[in-house]
Amino acid sequence: MIPSEPQVYASLSGANRVWAVGAIRGEAERLAALHDELRGRVETGDRLVYLGNYLGVGADVPRTVQEMLAFRRELLSRPGFCAAAIVYLRGAQEEMWRRFLELQFASNPGEVLDWMLGQGVAATLLGYGGDPEAARRVCREGAVGITRFTSAIRSAMHTHPGHDELMAALRRAAYTPQAELLFVAAGVDPTRPLSEQGDTLWWGSGYFASINEPFGGFSRVVRGDDRRRQGPEMGSHTATLDGGCGYGGALHAACFTLDGRPVDWIQV
Repeated sequence: MIPSEPQVYASLSGANRVWAVGAIRGEAERLAALHDELRGRVETGDRLVYLGNYLGVGADVPRTVQEMLAFRRELLSRPGFCAAAIVYLRGAQEEMWRRFLELQFASNPGEVLDWMLGQGVAATLLGYGGDPEAARRVCREGAVGITRFTSAIRSAMHTHPGHDELMAALRRAAYTPQAELLFVAAGVDPTRPLSEQGDTLWWGSGYFASINEPFGGFSRVVRGDDRRRQGPEMGSHTATLDGGCGYGGALHAACFTLDGRPVDWIQV
């Protein structure tokens, strides 16, 4: 069953083909290079899905988000493109950043913070002018100190036009209306319908590699993040576009027709 909540799931209505961009993880220069390649290949009727994990790990998180917004503006200036043609999914990095900004509500904020910093949030925090060590110190001050700190980081994000709006526009998944293609950040649990996937969509699971038949009727499920870091992969009914960007690897994007065939591929 395909969910019908447009504020949570994105329907890629009217798509002829769909471009999907794998995990970027703060690598702004690679994203700019990928956009340079993509600029001449996107056609009228195409849709573009960023598969989550824009934040974290890499050298320049704010510039990465700015590059995504600039390319969106460029595409929207072309005839035949509308806002619904470009979709941003929530990945693990975006989910951790959301939780970081609400750290004062955690029952054990110090432990949660240490884990998130080690998973890539440190790069995002530094990018928006924060200091990981200062964050650790305020965790010892209690909820009031943490709230003051996270509020300052929110204010720093406000100085980057469009960044808050993009984070608020993230979707759980994107799909073509006739259930041909499904796009997720990290994976699905094939034992559950799409509407009951929960945070498996951005954290992934060990089930993805074992999918050997259409999930929920979709001919192909495409993800952008593989926590195993085993590189891009094209299965019979799945595709992984994680080239290790942010960890020294390449950034990948692929174009799919509605029958699930990959018809173009970019690696930078």
